[in-house]
Amino acid sequence: MNKTIAALASASLATSAAPALASDDAGHPTIVLIHGAFVDGSGWAGVYNILRKDGYEVVVLQNPTTSLEDDVAATRRALATIKGKVVLVGHSYGGVIITEAGSDPKVTALVYVAAFAPDQGESVSSIVASAPPGAPALPIIPSPDGTLTLDKAQFPALFAGDVAPETARFMADSQQPWGAKALEGKITVPAWKTRPSWFVVPKDDHIIPPAGQRGMAQRARATLREVPGSHAVFVSKPEAIAAVIEEAAQGGAAKRGQ
Repeated sequence: MNKTIAALASASLATSAAPALASDDAGHPTIVLIHGAFVDGSGWAGVYNILRKDGYEVVVLQNPTTSLEDDVAATRRALATIKGKVVLVGHSYGGVIITEAGSDPKVTALVYVAAFAPDQGESVSSIVASAPPGAPALPIIPSPDGTLTLDKAQFPALFAGDVAPETARFMADSQQPWGAKALEGKITVPAWKTRPSWFVVPKDDHIIPPAGQRGMAQRARATLREVPGSHAVFVSKPEAIAAVIEEAAQGGAAKRGQ
C-alpha cells in the first residue's frame, strides 16, 4: 500500500511540473468549458471536437459542483496552467462559476450557454426566488448528504428534450449530484462587468426560463444569440454552440486589445 501511495505521489509531482498549456496569441485563445449542475464535462464532447478541429486548444473542466467556492477554485487551478488568452464558457450553473472566476487577467471573453449570470451579491437561490409567481418548480430530489438530483423519470423531457432518447436517459442515470451549498454561493465581483460576454439562449429551455436568461443577458450587455433547443443545447446543437464560442474568441480578443 505504501508503495502505491508513493507512486501516486510521484505521478502527482510529475503532473504539476508539466509545461503549461499554451494558447495562440495570434488569435486563438484557449477555450475552457465548464459544466453545470447534474451533469459532467463529457457532455461537451461534440463542442470540444469542433473547436479542436478548428485549431483551438480546449480544456474541459470537471468541477465538483459542491460549492461555488470549490468550483471557482477548480477553475482558477485550470487557468493557472494556461499561458495566454482564455475564453471561459459556462453552461447553466457553470455561468455562476465563470461570473466569479472570469476576472482573471487571462480571460478575454465569457460565453453563457443556457446559464445563470448573477450580479454582485446574487446566487442561484436568490435568482430562483425572484422568479415570477406561478413559475413551475423543478422536481429536485434532496439526499441525506445535502446533495441534489433531478427526478430521473422527468429529466429527459425537462433537461434534454431535443437529445436522442438513449442519450437523455444516460444523462438522467449518470447525474452528478449538485451540492446544496452551490445554490447559496454569492457573487463578489461579476466578471461580465469588465469582460465582453456572449449569451446563448435556447428557446425551449424548461430549466432556466428563456425570458430570465434574456434579462440576465441584457443586464450584462451580452451579445445575445437565440437558438432552437433544450437546456442541454450544448449536447444537441454543438455546431451552434461552437460557432458562438468562436465568435467570442475572435471578438473578445479584439475588444480586449483595444
